[in-house]
Amino acid sequence: MSSRSFTKRQFLALMAGSAVVLGGTRSTFAADATIKIAVLKTGTVNWELDVIRTNGLDKKHGFALDVVEVANNEATRIALQAGDANLITSDWLLVAHERGAGSDLTFAPFSSSVGSVMVKADSAIATLADLKGKKVGVAGGPIDKNWLLLQGMAKRDFGIELAKECEPVFGAPPLLSEKLTAGELDAALTFWNFCVRLETQGFKSIASGLDAAKAMGAKGAISAVGYTFSEGWAKANLDVAKGFIAASHDAKEILRTTDAEWERIRPMMGAKDDAVFVKLREGFRAGIPSRPVADEIADAKVLFDVLAQLSGEELVGKAKSLPDGTYWSELG
Repeated sequence: MSSRSFTKRQFLALMAGSAVVLGGTRSTFAADATIKIAVLKTGTVNWELDVIRTNGLDKKHGFALDVVEVANNEATRIALQAGDANLITSDWLLVAHERGAGSDLTFAPFSSSVGSVMVKADSAIATLADLKGKKVGVAGGPIDKNWLLLQGMAKRDFGIELAKECEPVFGAPPLLSEKLTAGELDAALTFWNFCVRLETQGFKSIASGLDAAKAMGAKGAISAVGYTFSEGWAKANLDVAKGFIAASHDAKEILRTTDAEWERIRPMMGAKDDAVFVKLREGFRAGIPSRPVADEIADAKVLFDVLAQLSGEELVGKAKSLPDGTYWSELG
């Protein structure tokens, strides 16, 4: 099975040599108080963006938010590359890879919620060691950072080469959930919001991306997903860019503290029952970044080095360490 979205490898090929184009977005949107963001129609970031617009947080912070919904991840990246969007969401590792190749992409944290390896609640599989010889679904592709970190954790703690000693099956999260519930997979590493739904169907986590990150040297949660944009655009539109980050913080505070706001956005969450709704709400809240940015950067540097050892240039690119500016310098 295969995902309709680009794998990281495909994305890196697409973005190769795109630094000039991405840097050029500054002229397309210079002095423009409208921020265009390209997002997946079903992405959890839409919850925050809806809160920004409905509560007038964009106007409060001096910009107008234009949300462009697209069908898949590659469409968001192409929109950014072509200058049709100012922002998208991605992970810090892709930003680091592109900065190492000369791009001016930069990153601002959105969420530290990460996926887990899920198995049936009554499964005999209790640790990563028990995945030996099992069929394991993996969302995100063979060089997904959580998959690689879990491999590192499995080797350190149990002395097994997970990718070689189990049967990985790569696919999109909805398909992996379907195969797991049908018993066609023994386990699945999938995204956090799909884990939530699986929990309500009688599945449990045996190891998470955060467990793996901590096992490999991180001291706390790192934002798995963030707002990604051209540093050149942000410099040319500094007040607007800062305004967006401030609006994002305000929206997160509303979502963190106000249950009524969650009831309002519930229709867009696709929560069929109360159990799923509550778990999605609490999962989102748990992922709201709360650590100082400097602490996140310190951990990202550690994990960058680990991932470079696990996968090499294919994943981290030409940079020998986390490039300066991977996290936006204006975050404080």
